[in-house]
Amino acid sequence: MTETASGPARGSRAKGAKAGNKGLHIERIHTTPGVHPYDEVAWERRDVVMTNWRDGSVNFEQRGVEFPDFWSVNAVNIVTSKYFRGAVGTPQREVSLKQLIDRIVKTYRKAGEDHKYFASPADAEIFEHELAYALLHQIFSFNSPVWFNVGTPQPQQVSACFILSVDDSMESILDWYKEEGMIFKGGSGAGLNLSRIRSSKELLSSGGNASGPVSFMRGADASAGTIKSGGATRRAAKMVVLDVDHPDIEDFIQTKVSEEEKIRVLRDAGFDMDLGGDDITSVQYQNANNSVRVNDEFMTAVEAGGKFGLRARMTGEVIEEVDAKALFRKIAEAAWACADPGIQYDDTINNWHTCPESGRITASNPCSEYMHLDNTSCNLASLNLMKFLKDDGKGSQSFEAERFQKVVELVITAMDISICFADFPTQKIGENTRAFRQLGIGYANLGALLMATGHAYDSEGGRALAGAITSLMTGTAYRRSAELAAVVGPYDGYARNAGAHNRVMKQHADANGTAVRMDDLDTPVWAAATEAWQDVLRLGEKNGFRNSQASVLAPTGTIGLAMSCDTTGVEPDLALVKFKKLVGGGSMQIVNGTVPQALRRLGYQEEQIEAIVAHIAEHGNVIDAPGLKPEHYEVFDCAMGERAISPMGHVRMMAAIQPWISGAISKTVNMPETATVEEVEEIYYEAWKLGVKALAIYRDNCKVGQPLSAKKKEEEKAEITEKAEETIRTAVEKVVEYRPVRKRLPKGRPGITTSFTVGGAEGYMTANSYPDDGLGEVFLKMSKQGSTLAGMMDAFSIAVSVGLQYGVPLETYVSKFTNMRFEPAGMTDDPDVRMAQSIVDYIFRRLALDFLPFETRSALGIHSAEERQRHLETGSYEQSLDDDEVDVEGLAQSAPRAQELKAVAAPKAEAEAAKPVPKQAHTSAELVEMQLGIQADAPLCFSCGTKMQRAGSCYICEGCGSTSGCS
Repeated sequence: MTETASGPARGSRAKGAKAGNKGLHIERIHTTPGVHPYDEVAWERRDVVMTNWRDGSVNFEQRGVEFPDFWSVNAVNIVTSKYFRGAVGTPQREVSLKQLIDRIVKTYRKAGEDHKYFASPADAEIFEHELAYALLHQIFSFNSPVWFNVGTPQPQQVSACFILSVDDSMESILDWYKEEGMIFKGGSGAGLNLSRIRSSKELLSSGGNASGPVSFMRGADASAGTIKSGGATRRAAKMVVLDVDHPDIEDFIQTKVSEEEKIRVLRDAGFDMDLGGDDITSVQYQNANNSVRVNDEFMTAVEAGGKFGLRARMTGEVIEEVDAKALFRKIAEAAWACADPGIQYDDTINNWHTCPESGRITASNPCSEYMHLDNTSCNLASLNLMKFLKDDGKGSQSFEAERFQKVVELVITAMDISICFADFPTQKIGENTRAFRQLGIGYANLGALLMATGHAYDSEGGRALAGAITSLMTGTAYRRSAELAAVVGPYDGYARNAGAHNRVMKQHADANGTAVRMDDLDTPVWAAATEAWQDVLRLGEKNGFRNSQASVLAPTGTIGLAMSCDTTGVEPDLALVKFKKLVGGGSMQIVNGTVPQALRRLGYQEEQIEAIVAHIAEHGNVIDAPGLKPEHYEVFDCAMGERAISPMGHVRMMAAIQPWISGAISKTVNMPETATVEEVEEIYYEAWKLGVKALAIYRDNCKVGQPLSAKKKEEEKAEITEKAEETIRTAVEKVVEYRPVRKRLPKGRPGITTSFTVGGAEGYMTANSYPDDGLGEVFLKMSKQGSTLAGMMDAFSIAVSVGLQYGVPLETYVSKFTNMRFEPAGMTDDPDVRMAQSIVDYIFRRLALDFLPFETRSALGIHSAEERQRHLETGSYEQSLDDDEVDVEGLAQSAPRAQELKAVAAPKAEAEAAKPVPKQAHTSAELVEMQLGIQADAPLCFSCGTKMQRAGSCYICEGCGSTSGCS
């Protein structure tokens, strides 16, 4: 993209500027002249049916939606259910991604033309096509309100983040309740600082004592809990901040700690205190994130072990002195106990403030990434970093810095245009946002990019690459902002704040100049960033800036899933294996595609890579992987598991990118359950020393109101059982060793022969069973006698058959071999198993359908075509039978299937009934729990019942895209 009015820029970005020629000339990045981006991809129709797997109910259904064939099932489901507008089943309902993208990009183009952003209609058309291409190919995404609202008859709210203000008057406090409620109703979140409200230790003008901000928090919390967010069942998203010098600071720190104690008492008394439980509403302060705003004076006093003054709100005089170190300890103790409060570093934040003449930064949005003036908003967009990694598949990689810059310019231009037509929830927010035009460009998939390029998340190389990309992004964004200022003018507040704004630009540029370069990947990016910041300083002095803020790092929860990102925001990978939904139904477990990319970058050969990937698929980690050097283990460290990234590793990553983020970073530093209060203190102290603007910690299982609250009881029960067993073992003098006994089949045995094709490969399977008790042997015939494949199938059949006869349960084989992927794979001729990932995947799905009882195979996610149809019609896979009837005709289709009749008509022995049913994963988070034998401390999704995973300061449901608070 180029711009003609601000004077010549570097390289190919400027094209013949002429005096008085206003408007941007838009350069093509991805599109072809004369060809619409939609015509360059293959489209297909999909059916979106989303269910709550716990009760089988259908949460959402829309059939025949149109998407590109390369879009993942999950991305299609989320975009269809969350972003398509119009009532389902009506002609007004959107049915194609084309309609959704057109609704947005055509609105942006028209607003850009109306407000004179483009030099010509041709430039406007290129802008529209490039924006459509980038959205179509998941290169970036706007924040959710854009997808919800733009181009619809409803108010076109484009911002996800809001900061409010409240003064020391009842009128202002009631306005706070109202404004916050309207923002929640619209599906967004808000934050504010309560420090202007006088403390409970100060007097009212009438002579009585003030209530204090903590008391007014109760009313706001109850309001948020009632309204919820966007009318949904999830909690509202809000942030409450209090300055560390407020006389009520200790009460504020203790609010949630006290409520957690209440939750424990009520839980032990038998009340339902899980998150979303019927009785959790009886406790207070649960709908907000709390943060203490500390300043350098306080932190210096903590270092020195000195006193710190708490100041009256009305006069500013010190009314009480406290021990700074003791107060800091109380903050850490509270965070250790219940994860609140987080911490924000006031002087660091305001040192990077571009508009100090218009007011201080006192608060943030709920996730702490947007920090600017009170009564303002910020619209966000995030780039998918993996789309800019150029990888030849042989270990040679580069980050496409030039293309990245062009996309940043495109996105920043679109984001600024959106403020021209946007609606806002209050008049004050609308006026201030139009006057300061805050933007928040950011990115997702950083964790995936670092692993794919062979960088450990907690390493100097990883931090250098992350810093370089962040610097390039923000430098390019401000350069485009300066170019826009020459075309459509700087933001209204710029003239008053010009000196401060340009000072902050120089701080960014200076930080870029002193950053450490590490390797061949980050060095070229740093060079491009240096050039961008030089342009920023030059053009900013000449033109000013169109935007007072350019970048933030948001959680990217729902939009990250819509872009099929492996990691959200600044987060590392959750784990090395993940859960993938398949087109046409079903799912599979896969090793992250970033793993082989990383191994190639590190110099491993394809045979070694295959062996390492196979090890990860089986064990979920790289420990003792064949041929993997121990010094490379750290590259594959993740957020969970045996080699989880240390808490300080997360803090160091935040510090490495903070100097080039206009706002802040949404991130919670996860700590193990065994972490101490001293470690929490260290995190909060080191973050201040390293220049981080804000963060929060979460110690595993510190919240009582989580679905994992029964975990402790189970652990205690297991511990008691283990001790009892140990006592019995020591008491028994004689040790009896049990060995399996082979149960051979009789000479005559019932059987089924099934012909099949998988991906065009033909074969036959004969499955013989015991006359009275299930499968006993399997024979597989493929290819010509004497061929390698025929021999391997014979050997595999014998091994499985012997195992079955020695008592290995069929469900064990099914759980191990289904979803195994290798060629041949693809379509089958079996109506019950339409797609197979391999021959063995098909074989054991067919065996499960023929020989396993419904409950067991249903738990493994294996259903017949008839059962899947029944689920679509009734919401249940299981056939409804009267109490005294059994559908003998439906069950007794073959001798082995007739065994199921016994299971229905005459219940099995008690020991058999107590046999555990294999657990099925429904998201990557649940898969990690199963594979690594750990519990992710996260709530269950209110919409679909699956385990959520952390995204920044929030939780995101990978299954349906719902969030715990942030859009």
